[in-house]
Amino acid sequence: MTDNKNIGEIIGFSPEVYKISPDLYKNYDVKRGLRNLDGSGVLAGLTGISEVHGYVVYEGEKTADYGSLSYRGYDIADLAEHCGRNGRFAFEEACYLLLCGFLPDDTQFSAFLEALKQNRALPESFTEDMILKAPSKDIMNKLSRSVLTLYSYDRNADSTTPKNVIRQSISLIAKMPTLAAYGYWAKAHYFDRKSLILHQPQKEYSIAENILHMIRENSKFTPEEARILDLALLLHAEHGGGNNSAFTCRVLTSSGTDTYSAISGAINALKGPKHGGANLQVVKMMNDIEKHVENLHDEGEIYSYLGKIIKRKAGDRSGLVYGMGHAVYTKSDPRTEILRAQAEYLANKNGFGEKFELYETVERLAPKAFAEFKGDKKVISANVDFYSGFVYSMLDIPNELYTPLFAIARMAGWCSHRLEELISGGRILRPAYKSICKNGKEFVSMSERKKLYCEKEEE
Repeated sequence: MTDNKNIGEIIGFSPEVYKISPDLYKNYDVKRGLRNLDGSGVLAGLTGISEVHGYVVYEGEKTADYGSLSYRGYDIADLAEHCGRNGRFAFEEACYLLLCGFLPDDTQFSAFLEALKQNRALPESFTEDMILKAPSKDIMNKLSRSVLTLYSYDRNADSTTPKNVIRQSISLIAKMPTLAAYGYWAKAHYFDRKSLILHQPQKEYSIAENILHMIRENSKFTPEEARILDLALLLHAEHGGGNNSAFTCRVLTSSGTDTYSAISGAINALKGPKHGGANLQVVKMMNDIEKHVENLHDEGEIYSYLGKIIKRKAGDRSGLVYGMGHAVYTKSDPRTEILRAQAEYLANKNGFGEKFELYETVERLAPKAFAEFKGDKKVISANVDFYSGFVYSMLDIPNELYTPLFAIARMAGWCSHRLEELISGGRILRPAYKSICKNGKEFVSMSERKKLYCEKEEE
């Protein structure tokens, strides 16, 4: 019987086959990660959905700059300040803006909210058949599978007309909180041996309110908690066509595939710890720092431990200080500026003031530590992931839901990019890869291969 644990060794698999020398990328002028040498992204498309600004390029020179983010031309800070006024919730208004391209009037917004209400419920037997019968330890995998399965419940699933895709988009935005909440409770019940609690989504609630209602055993929450979560969703709703998950969605969309396949792929991309999974990694990192630094008021000790993390001698040995640095932002991430204020407010209110001070200290010291211990002189700052997990923890949101919350928020952005790619893209995305294969190898018969390999081993 084959030992599946050691199947790679048994069949002769070696990772060395896949290694490509970094020098070859330089020799062939290949942009690794679709990045230029200065770290900026290779221009791969155009978008009218959002703008992410973090640096200035003048006469070929990249210069650090204060970050800004706009949705359809509206600054994120202005949206955060104005959208949530008069009893409205900011996130739903941002979703409308992203999907439709303009801010709604009262009639348009009421119709949009009503459409969301009518689409919150999952198909009949979906919860039992697709969520409870196949629980997952990771909620992101459950979300991906659930979205992909919704294809089977859509009579017009394959149509890529704008009219049909906007219908599917609204349906997915509405259903995501329920899919995430039920996925969490299935995991909690079957893997953590907790009671199974499934609250039905309420039509009168906003998306933020429904999330808190469905993930809490007693379904209770305060208006303030809902407002802060709503703001967090707004900040995560969209971030340009070049971010990994949005680009994944656009690549899949360009092939002509259905909405559910494209969105499922985006969810899978977001799961990665280098993308949406970073918020949970930040929390784990901060807990690790608290565990190993004896005096959390001693900045020298904290700085020294950050050095160990960067040198891969502490933490998860990745060398990453999670939540620090960004592919675009340099001096500041505008989302962080807003979320930091909320984190400070909640921390002081709920008795986590010292923990917030630790976050601020790490945020301040990390750039200096990178410069000293890694020799990296580039300007970096805290990104939105640095404080989002901390905020979620103070809202008593289970850490398994940190990245799923990101997915809930980003659905409107993904769907907007899908629509833009369908309407304006026109061509399948197909970048080139330079082959470094050495051709002309002589075929060796099966009977001669073992002899050949034995001779190589003897050498």
